[in-house]
Amino acid sequence: MSTVSTRPPEGRYGRSSDARADRTLKVVGGVLGVLLLALVGYFGYHYVGQNKISAEVIEFDAGEDAVHVHLEVRKDADATGYCTVRSQSESGAEVGRADFRFDGDETRIDKVVTLRTTARGTTAELLGCHAG
Repeated sequence: MSTVSTRPPEGRYGRSSDARADRTLKVVGGVLGVLLLALVGYFGYHYVGQNKISAEVIEFDAGEDAVHVHLEVRKDADATGYCTVRSQSESGAEVGRADFRFDGDETRIDKVVTLRTTARGTTAELLGCHAG
C-alpha cells in the first residue's frame, strides 16, 4: 500500500499564503522596531543631552512672609540658567513664585534662596530649571 500525500508538490504552485504572511510580518515588525528605537533615542537625547541644569530641594524653612529654600543645583561648567520655585499656603493657593539665576563655572552649587510670600507658605516646590 502506498500513502497518498495531501500536499501539493514543492515549488509547483508558488509560495503558500502562510509564507507570504510570515515575510510581511517580519518586514513590518522590523520597520516598527527601527522606528521605536529612533523614537527612544530622540527622547533620550533631548532629556539627557539638552538638560544642562537641574536641581532639587534639600530642605526649606517656612516663615510668615518668606520661605528659605536650600537648593542643590547641578549644571555644566559653561551653562547658565535659572530655577523656578513656588510656595503654597495650607489651602493650596500659591503665595509665592520666583526664578533664581545660577551662573559661574561651578558644576554643583548648594545655595539657600529666599522666596518672598504674600501669606504663610507651607511648601517649597521646585517647578523646573532651564538653561539660558
